[in-house]
Amino acid sequence: VLLAAAVCTKVGKAIVSRQFVEMTRTRIEGLLAAFPKLMNTGKQHTFVETESVRYVYQPMEKLYMVLITTKNSNILEDLETLRLFSRVIPEYCRALEENEISEHCFDLIFAFDEIVALGYRENVNLAQIRTFTEMDSHEEKVFRAVRETQEREAKAEMRRKAKELQQARRDAERQGKKAPGFGGFGSSAVSGGTTAAMITETIIETEKPKVAPAPARPSGPSKALKLGAKGKEVDNFVDKLKSEGENIMTSVGKRSTEAAKVLTPPVNMESVHMKIEEKISLTCGRDGGLQNMELHGMIMLHISDEKFARIRLHVENEDKRGVQLQTHPNVDKKLFTAESQIGLKNPEKSFPINSDVGVLKWRLQTTEESFIPLTINCWPSESGNSCDVNIEYELQEESLELNDVIITIPLPSGVGAPVIGEIDGEYRHDSRRNLLEWCLPVIDAKNKSGSLEFSIAGQPNDFFPVQVSFVSKKNYCNIQVTKVTQVDGNSPVRFSTETTFLVDKYEIL
Repeated sequence: VLLAAAVCTKVGKAIVSRQFVEMTRTRIEGLLAAFPKLMNTGKQHTFVETESVRYVYQPMEKLYMVLITTKNSNILEDLETLRLFSRVIPEYCRALEENEISEHCFDLIFAFDEIVALGYRENVNLAQIRTFTEMDSHEEKVFRAVRETQEREAKAEMRRKAKELQQARRDAERQGKKAPGFGGFGSSAVSGGTTAAMITETIIETEKPKVAPAPARPSGPSKALKLGAKGKEVDNFVDKLKSEGENIMTSVGKRSTEAAKVLTPPVNMESVHMKIEEKISLTCGRDGGLQNMELHGMIMLHISDEKFARIRLHVENEDKRGVQLQTHPNVDKKLFTAESQIGLKNPEKSFPINSDVGVLKWRLQTTEESFIPLTINCWPSESGNSCDVNIEYELQEESLELNDVIITIPLPSGVGAPVIGEIDGEYRHDSRRNLLEWCLPVIDAKNKSGSLEFSIAGQPNDFFPVQVSFVSKKNYCNIQVTKVTQVDGNSPVRFSTETTFLVDKYEIL
């Protein structure tokens, strides 16, 4: 019988321990504390015995994976079970360290319970353990799909009814009659019409974005079905916890927080502020060759002071790749073509205040390989039952500085964690989604190339498509606003600029 399975330090301190028979805490802590003292360093054994129990163990860097069994337990079966326990731990922990084990202790305990039940080994493998602990329910998916369909149908029905009510009211107004009563009794046409009008306004208002405050609602209690009310209840609950002094941490994805660090708008925003944003969509073949690259860019103008509403932007275009430029219909195209200045067709008119206005956009579509900003070369080669994967990057456009670069490589399922050979930067293994994420804080002219080597069981096709994401404060097409002047007097105006270069899609198929 297997008494307990534990992960402990070299000095016998228990980090996580799962007992399969009834044992007190002091008993298990005493057994684990005595375990390191019993080992004889001169021998190559994987077990050690006392008068009452047997320890079967495996060293894991600075830790031990220990099984405590009875002395008449089958040691060959115990060793097989130990190997399975040792393979489970890297599935949930990126590093074999004490804080990482503690952080994922409950995941490990749930996995341990799948391996052993009531002291006896279950007939399971690693892939089955992963499936069981995920608790993926087909019935739950079906239920959610049905519920979403019902909600969509209810919203569509609500809009249809609202349009019918509104049409009936308009018809009545055209014919000079009183609006028909839609109330439950219908005896008073005036009160019914008023109610119908108020209901119509309320329902139609839900379709529009909430810019203005919502119109007055009927004073009576509303018995209508409230879709999505659960979110408000959760928000109210969180607000109550905060009012009681609880520290609530909102769950935000790491990727979005990292991007937010890079893309924070400048603190010293001037009255004339410009956003220059570019998005790239790129598809490459695994054997080289650019299948398609499309880049879209735009200059957005934001003016917060009426004094600077009548201005002209001086644009400097040093792009030599054949970018197609297009100005806003209200912008003077001849002025832009002749002098590279963005101004309104009617100089007496002003740009809108306190709103983002797109004044110039550009597009680049190409299959020219020399235009690829960052090349990725992924080279998987089979060796026996496993695959050795070499992947490297190289920055072709040295004027760029790419931040928070993540190169995502898919992995085969059910084969455990990859064995990393050499790496520039850091990596994360997502065992849930079977992905290896190669993370590089910065790629620029000083750090223009790097490589990663790892090996794992699988076929070469298992490691595609490779996906890349990054953010940058420098744009790809060399288009900048160099000066802003007023229409009257041509005097210069202070302005601020915010430049972002983002990935829409970047794949190596």
